[in-house]
Amino acid sequence: MSEHEQPATGEDRTRDGTREDLRQRTVRKDGAQVSQGIDLAGVPDAAIPELVIISGMSGAGRSTAAKCLEDLGWFVVDNLPPALIPTMVELGARSQGNVARIAVVVDVRGRRFFDNLRESLADLEAKNVTRRVVFLESSDEALVRRFESVRRPHPLQGDGRIVDGIAAERELLRELRGDADLVIDTSSLNVHELRAKMDAQFAGEEEPELRATVMSFGFKYGLPVDADLVVDMRFLPNPHWVPELRPHTGLNEEVADYVFSRPGAKEFLDRYTELLRLIAVGYRREGKRYVTVAVGCTGGKHRSVAMAEKLATRLAAEGVETVVVHRDMGRE
Repeated sequence: MSEHEQPATGEDRTRDGTREDLRQRTVRKDGAQVSQGIDLAGVPDAAIPELVIISGMSGAGRSTAAKCLEDLGWFVVDNLPPALIPTMVELGARSQGNVARIAVVVDVRGRRFFDNLRESLADLEAKNVTRRVVFLESSDEALVRRFESVRRPHPLQGDGRIVDGIAAERELLRELRGDADLVIDTSSLNVHELRAKMDAQFAGEEEPELRATVMSFGFKYGLPVDADLVVDMRFLPNPHWVPELRPHTGLNEEVADYVFSRPGAKEFLDRYTELLRLIAVGYRREGKRYVTVAVGCTGGKHRSVAMAEKLATRLAAEGVETVVVHRDMGRE
């Protein structure tokens, strides 16, 4: 800053509690203002998103931690240059509540920008933005083992060994580790245990939700490539061979009544619901948040549609957020 300039800082608030101008301003003697940093002018405090910065050693589980937050509903940005973090917060604040929580992964892949991180953190702190730094670390032995298992070099090893890259990165991140709000040592953790630790910190008191997609399909059009579980309704009589039911789909009440009046239909629904209940508990325990249940019949029009609707209703009653998709209905 030259001798002809003077800083003008502080928080100017309107009476309704909005931030009138939270930019750092440099005011020259000629009265001109040069704005720098984050601009939250006119934004209510409640609209400013919560921020988590994920950093740490390469191979220590940053991607897993970021994916966990994404599954919990956070807006996640990977490898964002630190200088752009305040801009991301500003955009989130102006999203009218659509982006309430932001997680940013910062690592040595952007090492030429890394020096800007402390400046960005100081800028956020000065503007009273709630932010936390999560630092993931691991022992040298564990990191070497992980890099060797995937046969990839450490991003900082250059022409040296993996341990040289690890040492360089550890020194580069030393100060950030000291400033971290949460340090997680993943040396002896598997993926599920790391997710459990992140859940404990960020999921709150509520149990992490499981979201299900129940999809009907026709086997003659191929299996859904994204299905986690597949069941076959072709053990039930086909309404296609009933002339008055053929034009309709499984959404039709008469078709559904026909399907569930056949031997084994109701028993299957009851028992498969029990099985899904057991699977859902295991999925939550293992940190899995999404499941696609594919229900098939010959053409994906009658039996699979009727059963998918009933299964979705049962899952919703179990507290599972459920979406129904009829992939092949209408193709005939």
